[in-house]
Amino acid sequence: MGDASRASAPPGVPQRLISATIGLLAEQGPSAIKARTVAAASGLSTMVVYSHFGGIPELVRAVADHGFEELGKAFSQVPVTDDAVADLFVMALTCRRVAGENPHLYDLMFGLSTRATYRPLSDADLRFSGRSPAFRKAYAVVTEACARLVGSGRVAQQDPDVVTAQLWSYVHGYITLELAEHFTEFEDPVVQVLLPMGVGFAVGLGDERERALASHEEGLRSFGSMAGS
Repeated sequence: MGDASRASAPPGVPQRLISATIGLLAEQGPSAIKARTVAAASGLSTMVVYSHFGGIPELVRAVADHGFEELGKAFSQVPVTDDAVADLFVMALTCRRVAGENPHLYDLMFGLSTRATYRPLSDADLRFSGRSPAFRKAYAVVTEACARLVGSGRVAQQDPDVVTAQLWSYVHGYITLELAEHFTEFEDPVVQVLLPMGVGFAVGLGDERERALASHEEGLRSFGSMAGS
């Protein structure tokens, strides 16, 4: 449908459709994302889905962008302290929490298995992540934190963008494997797997091992305090 149809949609309709889709992902998984099920869950007509978004692929992209917006907000709420290593670990734990709240949404945002279940968009330059403005905004918060780390003198001078990409890779690798239940044999995979990975990452960047460990333990305590508040 044209832009005029979308512009005439009642206020709040796009968010109702996005919220309904997120709820369906959480409760039933990606197979439930169809125009009629989204319409029913949002209390709207099927035609509204098409008139506002154009189709399910476009709605799915909007849902992914919403997920990145929420992730960016969560990152922005992490307090900035004098310990950049601890701050980055709090951000890693925050990302893990967000992913655990709706694993199918996380899967969709990062273009993993659920992506193959949807018809690809015709514009090859439009992606659920990487080039999405919502993704870039969330990612920029992490880059700023990595820049603070490099500027703190605790690690060797290096490109913050490269540090961010490395951090992003190990954190999301861990989250993906944990969601796939690869760490069920561990009593506390955060303490036994994620935290040591973070320490090793910081040491690899040039930090002292004891100091890196202390920072990660502080980050874990800080995250626990945030979650309990």
